[in-house]
Amino acid sequence: MNTLLRELLALEYTRVVNCEFDAEGLVIDVAPTWRKPRCSGCGHTCPSYDRARGRRWRHLDVAGMKFVLRYRTRRVDCVRCGVVVEYVPWAEVGSWFTRPFEDHVGYLAQRSDKTSVSALMRVAWATVGDIIRRVVKRHGSDGLLDGLTHIGVDELSYRRHHEYVTVVVDHVRGHVVWASKGKNADTLKAFFEELGDQRTGALEAVTIDMSGAYIKAVTEVAPHVQIIFDRFHVQRLAHEALDQVRRAEVRELPTPAARKPLKGLRWLLHKNPWNLTGLERDKLTALPRANRRLFRAYLLKEALAGILDGKDVIVAERKLGEWTRWAARSQLAPFRRLAATIRTHQAGILAYVRSRLSNGRTEGLNGKTRTITRRSYGLHSASALIALLKLCCSGIRLKPVTVRPRSTH
Repeated sequence: MNTLLRELLALEYTRVVNCEFDAEGLVIDVAPTWRKPRCSGCGHTCPSYDRARGRRWRHLDVAGMKFVLRYRTRRVDCVRCGVVVEYVPWAEVGSWFTRPFEDHVGYLAQRSDKTSVSALMRVAWATVGDIIRRVVKRHGSDGLLDGLTHIGVDELSYRRHHEYVTVVVDHVRGHVVWASKGKNADTLKAFFEELGDQRTGALEAVTIDMSGAYIKAVTEVAPHVQIIFDRFHVQRLAHEALDQVRRAEVRELPTPAARKPLKGLRWLLHKNPWNLTGLERDKLTALPRANRRLFRAYLLKEALAGILDGKDVIVAERKLGEWTRWAARSQLAPFRRLAATIRTHQAGILAYVRSRLSNGRTEGLNGKTRTITRRSYGLHSASALIALLKLCCSGIRLKPVTVRPRSTH
């Protein structure tokens, strides 16, 4: 019986002492294979002086029954760590679950929502979050902040888009390497503090949107780092300016009949020219006669996209200067404001043309985060979101826990 239970447990350095059934399943009395207790802080053997009552740890279910381990833990007096509970080989300190149980919960949480994991593993919803944090701490790499040269910084929203976390992504490895609550300059400065002077000095480039808080943090803490403004955000400013012009033109027309030629143009104006259908091309061809100001705004938007498509920095710098002068003379207030913004951030925009780096990877992780948030039916805290981000997006590879076959050699 002990041999059978030991095979079912598949736990290293663990011996079976006894077993019994209770109302929920099977309770197995276990003990470490070593005799002298070990400190849970440093792992060294040290003397013990008392035992607690039988403590229980939940293990993976067997045949639909709960599988529980029971052991009377000892307190030890360690010269390095003081009085602490002894180390047990099947669970982390402070956990009520075995490591295989927690790893299986982590594997399921990477692929499903916490509510389903809670029901499948028969644990509380909040407990799933606690287990995820321990799994991330155990399996996450300590060297995520090592070797960073090109990073992307962006903010993610949660709780109905009223709260934010700042996320730092490594462009080379494609992993989330750091995250913290907030989206101001102090939040990003905390990342550089954790990174340290030596690793900060090795950074070469950072991609960000035109957030003043992020620009301030980077220029103050790491002035040598090349700031690259994300192309998506630059073009989005042009699309927003185009929308403002369209709405203003529609409002100024006196009658519904006069407004009719401008109806249904919103999404057409934002599409790429090569994606237009025949009917849409006809509508766009008629736009100069219907409203020259709106057509001018459309041309400004397309011209900016064409400049960002280029790969020659010298040509792009010249074309960008011409574009800002054109926008300033366009008599379109939204594009005049955009021209002033582009003049201010021209160096970062040209850095994109030179490096072709953008926040596309970060925005892709944003989409993955939205999926994580939706399948979790909302996240109540930044720590829960950060734990799931690190579990799913920082390179942690978990497999379903199975009983390993015993070697016959």
